[in-house]
Amino acid sequence: MAVEVSDRSSNKVENIEHAVEVLGRSKVRRAVFNAVYSGRGPTKTATELAGATGHSRQQVLNEAKRLADSGLVKQTTKNGETAYEKDRFYQSNRLTVLRYADAPEKLAAKPTKRRPASSGRVEVKISLSKKRVRATHLTIDDIGSFSKVRRIQYKGPWVSLSEANFKQGFAKILGEKGVFKDWGGESADLVSTLLMIGGKRRACAIAFKGPGTKGKLTPAKMGKNGDQIQRLAQCPAEVYLVQYSGQIDSSVLLQLEMLIQFKSYVQDRQLWYGIIDGHDSSRLVKAYAKDYGWGTTP
Repeated sequence: MAVEVSDRSSNKVENIEHAVEVLGRSKVRRAVFNAVYSGRGPTKTATELAGATGHSRQQVLNEAKRLADSGLVKQTTKNGETAYEKDRFYQSNRLTVLRYADAPEKLAAKPTKRRPASSGRVEVKISLSKKRVRATHLTIDDIGSFSKVRRIQYKGPWVSLSEANFKQGFAKILGEKGVFKDWGGESADLVSTLLMIGGKRRACAIAFKGPGTKGKLTPAKMGKNGDQIQRLAQCPAEVYLVQYSGQIDSSVLLQLEMLIQFKSYVQDRQLWYGIIDGHDSSRLVKAYAKDYGWGTTP
């Protein structure tokens, strides 16, 4: 069945690409295609196409059938003879199809819905065996070191602390005595082996984002080059966390999840990952108010 222009126009490049693939290198097929769409008549018989192309009627029938089977023309009858009807989309794009049939490499460079315009990055899709992926998502309530948080049902305004102050309180809760200063190229803002999960100490790597970051946190806002999550995942740890005093976009969790799942697969070991947004950050501050200098712990 011939397809209307309105159905094809939203995928114009894909349909032209399809036509170019069907025409291939066959000179006879291209000639038949061109003859069907040349002139004013909506339908041409096999005999008429044979006369227009200079090829035998059988050759025309063979190649026209390929075109019809691929949706480039509609097979019908005219005066009791096999004939072929134009498709409105390909009628409008006949010359474009033929031009790209001579230079398919130029068409391959054009973006489509399935092949978006390149931004300089190469997207690689990898299928991992689920048996080897042992990466578990966790929330702040799953972390033994922060057990007091579980009884905090906080509904007030989110607590806003500077990144340095939040990190300092976080380190105190873990029992860390070290000094953790920020610098532009660090992989993580805090690395510790004192985090407790399931009754066992786990090495953790944490990225903190303070109120200096405005609006919803996205991967693009993490690091000068938007690569902070990638650098975090490179740390030699078992637990990977991203903390922000506001709302965290799901894309942050998705990127972290994919990287840690891949790392778990490659290293064939159990890893954990999660985010601590403004709500959970406020619960942590309230639960450990003394460590954060907020008075008596509730």
